[in-house]
Amino acid sequence: MAARAKTFLLCHGAWSGGWSWKKMHPLMAQAGHRLVAPTYTGLGERSHLASPAIDLDTHIQDILNVIAFEDLNDIVLLGHSYGGMVATGVADRARERVTQLIYLDAFVPRDGQSLFDLNEGGREPMHKAASAGDGYRIPPNPPPPDTPQADLDWLNARRGPMPIKCFETKLRLGHGEPAMPRSYIYCKRIPPGDVFGQFARRTKSEDGWRYFELDASHAPNVTAPEALMSVLEKIVA
Repeated sequence: MAARAKTFLLCHGAWSGGWSWKKMHPLMAQAGHRLVAPTYTGLGERSHLASPAIDLDTHIQDILNVIAFEDLNDIVLLGHSYGGMVATGVADRARERVTQLIYLDAFVPRDGQSLFDLNEGGREPMHKAASAGDGYRIPPNPPPPDTPQADLDWLNARRGPMPIKCFETKLRLGHGEPAMPRSYIYCKRIPPGDVFGQFARRTKSEDGWRYFELDASHAPNVTAPEALMSVLEKIVA
């Protein structure tokens, strides 16, 4: 029996945008669900708004505004990669609207942590990369090596530099750990220097989590959309 129709609200990854989830819209619709995929300030179709002031709180507010203006309720909040930082903040500030939280190969911060606190190895190279450019943005990391050429061309034409403050901002949670059901999807095709294994280990062993694995690389919304949809269906069923 099909699951009741859900509204999935995306918090996308760094250097990206809602546009990169294009392949997921028909699959969501086919399954009877709705995918709302906004883009953060300063990226994608909103790249003309880029400024040194943009930080993690800007992106959390972007998503909170979508919830308010679209009047979304009973939300399945889906954080991919950097989007796990954003989703955790959104879940804290819109608790009455979010019924489930799903992390897809994503950062799972605790109160007071920044992305650089969770990826200490990235701090220095990314600061260097920002300094070599306009001083406040980091050029995109390359997409996973198993991305087909046509998808690579599509992604590389659209991915843009990421404001470094987003990675430096310490997340502030007003209500401690999110109280709603949480699931973690770990993508098993691991790049060198696996950043997300720490969260796989944590969510596998910590109470209050359901843990899933996907035989895909870091952006299954591009390289393995059907497999990703099947796991998401399992989670919300």
